[in-house]
Amino acid sequence: MKSAVVDWALLVLPGLIWGASFLFIAEGLTAVEPNGVTFSRIAIGFLALSLFPSARRPVARADWAGTAALGVTWLAFPLSMFPFAEQHVSSALTGMLNGATPLFVAAVASLLAHRLPPRGVIAGLVVGFGGAVVMALPAMGGTSSAFGISLIVLALVSYGVAINIARPLQQRYGAVPVMWRALGVALILTMPLGLPAVLNGNWTLRPALAMLLLGAGGTAIANVLTATAAGRLGATKASATAFLIPVVALLLGVLVRHEHVTMVSLIGAGICLFGAAIIRNPQILRPFIPMRVLQAR
Repeated sequence: MKSAVVDWALLVLPGLIWGASFLFIAEGLTAVEPNGVTFSRIAIGFLALSLFPSARRPVARADWAGTAALGVTWLAFPLSMFPFAEQHVSSALTGMLNGATPLFVAAVASLLAHRLPPRGVIAGLVVGFGGAVVMALPAMGGTSSAFGISLIVLALVSYGVAINIARPLQQRYGAVPVMWRALGVALILTMPLGLPAVLNGNWTLRPALAMLLLGAGGTAIANVLTATAAGRLGATKASATAFLIPVVALLLGVLVRHEHVTMVSLIGAGICLFGAAIIRNPQILRPFIPMRVLQAR
């Protein structure tokens, strides 16, 4: 029973934290340019994890490359994409599109395994990616919005790679040592453009608090929890935390920033989440398709 509660907490808490992250990014952009937002959250996250003695637990030399790759694919690259994307699309839509993360994780896992997934998973991927397209359609009318959507998609592909890299590393060393080192790599990579932006920012209390919450929560705590979930539950199941991100991002974007979200995007988000649910449990389709068909490769 206790183990089940822990597993649920590992899935629910990161989704809630990351759902709020897109609001914090939007607030941070009022004070500093996108590179400064990325560097700020990574620096705060690195400092937060530095407070844990377990962060300095040794990692074998053979796994340094994997840890560095995690710093790029989970942190430096995708976290650089979101602030630029939010200059062109709303925080609500950015968060909603993150609901497609499990689809990219499942697709990447299949590519790494060099084999097609069961037909039930393929069905979920088709449904989910179709929903993501529908969700983005209202924002694709202008070149600027299309550019923002493209940046989000690139970030999600990177997340799909990263969660699959994180699982074996977390199982060997635990989440905190791995994420602390990955944050260190990301800090070095984002410093050349990020530090000058931070120093030249027009800081006030509200964006400063937003960056503090974004760095400590969205960059440190949530990543550690998800890396732990990837080790305990597997990459695809761990990515299910993304189911909550669209809901939280939508509510905060509409209620706090008064952003407008079209009904078409909402329908697309629902389709996308249904596709991700199929991947998690193909038996959802059992009333319509026999299980022997869904499980076949």
